[in-house]
Amino acid sequence: MSLSASDIVVLGRLADPYGIRGWLRLHPYGDDPLAWGEMPVWWVGREGGPWREVGLKGLKAHGDGVVVLLDGVPDRTAAEAHKGLLVGAPRELLPVPDEDEFYWADLVGLAVVNGAGEALGKVAGLIETGANDVLRVVGDDGNERLLPFVDAVVLEVDREGGVIRVEWGADW
Repeated sequence: MSLSASDIVVLGRLADPYGIRGWLRLHPYGDDPLAWGEMPVWWVGREGGPWREVGLKGLKAHGDGVVVLLDGVPDRTAAEAHKGLLVGAPRELLPVPDEDEFYWADLVGLAVVNGAGEALGKVAGLIETGANDVLRVVGDDGNERLLPFVDAVVLEVDREGGVIRVEWGADW
């Protein structure tokens, strides 16, 4: 089964190989990546797709991160070839987020507007810092702003309206 980019919610990214037996470090884009072990298969692909199913052979916490072993990745060389691939799942298989929770994929592309009605740009991505997530907002002029995704800054996320309202000055 092959899925398009619009069918998939990106959950994380495969990072550096771990060890010599095919394990990879996983950079999750959200909470509780160990719960993903309950999914019978994962989908991997590059930005924009296409996506392909892979079986999950192992998933465990390691140090301050998570490592994963996928079917068809028997050694470090095979793991190197998977470095940088995105991990996702079809939206219909994921739990519906609570009212104040969002999948990162749902925020990317939304317009960001401050309290004065000034357009700051669009969400180009998110960064996980450990303390809180950060919105990477790119304006029409190419300027990039990094806004903490916290209640004091993010006043409203209107997914249907395609806009995030923030408390952030245009000249900050």
